[in-house]
Amino acid sequence: MENEKPIHEIALGRIRVAIWKNATEQGSVWFSVTVTRFWKSAERTGNSTSFGHDDLPIAAKGMDMAYAWIWEYEASAPRQSVNE
Repeated sequence: MENEKPIHEIALGRIRVAIWKNATEQGSVWFSVTVTRFWKSAERTGNSTSFGHDDLPIAAKGMDMAYAWIWEYEASAPRQSVNE
């Protein structure tokens, strides 16, 4: 079972880190994380999973924040239902 929306998002400038809550049929829960970069040109806007040199420290900070958020979430709600 995969959520349609992330359980939590972290936005740092052009960088967006999304945390996804996933579950097995048996009810085991795990989290996955995606990182994207917003871009804009004269004609279009979009998101990319490619990062430039200057994006890397910000992406790393976002990943670190996601790691901390998952630890806090699991510590505060270790028996939470998958459907929440």
